[in-house]
Amino acid sequence: MDYELLAELLFPNVTKTPEEIEAMYPPRNLPEGAKVTRFAPSPTGFVHFGGLFPSTVGERLAHQSGGVFYLRIEDTDAKREVDGAAEALINTLAEYGLHFDEGAALDENGKICDKGAYGPYKQSERGFIYHVYAKKLVKEGKAYPCFTTEEELEALHDTDKKAEIKAREWTPELEAEQKAAMLKQREFTIEEVKEHLAAGHPFVLRMLADGDPDRKIKFTDLIKGTIEIPENDKDEVLLKSDGIPTYHFAHAVDDHLMGTTHVIRGEEWLPSLSRHIMLFRFLGFRLPKYMHISQIMRLDENGNKKKLSKRDMGANLSDYAKKGYSAEAVNEYVMTLLNSNYEEWHTANPEKPLTDFPFSIRKMSGSGCLFDFEKLNDVSKNILSKKTADEVYDAALAWAKENDADLADHLAADPAYAKKILAIGRGGKKPRKDLTTWADVKPYIRQFYDDWFAPIDVIDEKFDRDDIKKALTAFTDTYDETDDSAVWFDKIKAICPPLGYCPEMKLYKQDPTAYKGHVGDVSMFLRVAVTGMLNSPDLYEVIHILGKERTLNRVASFLKSL
Repeated sequence: MDYELLAELLFPNVTKTPEEIEAMYPPRNLPEGAKVTRFAPSPTGFVHFGGLFPSTVGERLAHQSGGVFYLRIEDTDAKREVDGAAEALINTLAEYGLHFDEGAALDENGKICDKGAYGPYKQSERGFIYHVYAKKLVKEGKAYPCFTTEEELEALHDTDKKAEIKAREWTPELEAEQKAAMLKQREFTIEEVKEHLAAGHPFVLRMLADGDPDRKIKFTDLIKGTIEIPENDKDEVLLKSDGIPTYHFAHAVDDHLMGTTHVIRGEEWLPSLSRHIMLFRFLGFRLPKYMHISQIMRLDENGNKKKLSKRDMGANLSDYAKKGYSAEAVNEYVMTLLNSNYEEWHTANPEKPLTDFPFSIRKMSGSGCLFDFEKLNDVSKNILSKKTADEVYDAALAWAKENDADLADHLAADPAYAKKILAIGRGGKKPRKDLTTWADVKPYIRQFYDDWFAPIDVIDEKFDRDDIKKALTAFTDTYDETDDSAVWFDKIKAICPPLGYCPEMKLYKQDPTAYKGHVGDVSMFLRVAVTGMLNSPDLYEVIHILGKERTLNRVASFLKSL
């Protein structure tokens, strides 16, 4: 076979050489040990929660080593591309603090543009580059054309085979049939090629695999460790019939030219690894280091582990912002899943930002992690509890403007008043943890606003209604707005003895049967009357924020309800 002639027949308009392309992408000038990583999603829908894993790892590895983290849009599958998905992806990742040193970016009009010298960063704009390397492979006898429809090829050589295996039991005979079909595709003459081209028949370009599946390749994955995989004997599609490259071919060319040193991706790509190793060898490229991250799992209703799918709650990254989770909380939760020692470090360095954490590949689990909303909520509570009232106010208002207009109106109407409410219990070594998300702000503050105020809880029927009335009347008679918290609480205690309630909890615990109740019960009567809830922030501070008139009016209304 005259491979040079074949290459010219298939790619007559490709005039550039690989050497000319290489000159367009010179080696990066980076310090020794610097890592170049990328996040390379397909714009086929929303950003999956799982996308934070490879992107976070890539960002940390690059920036901790003085390297480069870039964004590449892999949009070669036009059938699955969703309009506007690439722009939404960039905006969503920016919300989570994933800012790229270079790559696909948005201009002032919100349109995709290139930032950096190694673009274009959208694969759909790099077609001529792939054809240069495709021609090179044909010239070297490492790739060949198949003049048939893509549908026929997929039927013969479904790279996934899942659907076929389900429909038809996999047997040695079927495997032999597949191999025979592949070998038949390899058999053609130059004359046949000329006839197909003259007739205008499209072709698919396939890699001419030289592997033996009975032989094993030893490979070191930076997460999985040393693994053994069979050599590849499948003729992978490199260019589809429309001339667009497959992921396999495009990622190899792009990672080489863009200087990628580490590829971080999901373990679902492990079955393709032998094909990629072969492809890099065929192209004469140095293989980057690969890290295959284990799948994110969840527990189903029966307690069984399942892969977190796109349909599951928590899969869509945008949902976290809508529900009121701060990006900071989601990022920290992700880091607890990625590195087993993060929580220990954070406990020892509570004031340091996440970016100070020495992220380590060695601390990544090779067996996967379990998605847990309860753990995320704990992380979020801790983070929000440490914020100042001003920080909570600003973030809650920004969230409310997008998601709850009623809350936004109340917060904006009197910022100083809202901040007083949000300041209750903040500061100190043990701040309150009332808020998990910004959506929790509304139920937390609603009892401070008269148009929202409504009783939620009731006092247990075991308490005598006359005792409740007497306790609240005594409070009304003795309340002085100028009392400090100690004097105020002494007056609450003083209400207890005439009612047969114990004024000291320690004394009450010694002999509970000697009393009808204790000072905590009397405080609860007042709490329900003023806030409508059994649990609320510090009652003394609540009353002072409401003011004397509103406090006493609420007590009076409650007394009437009795």
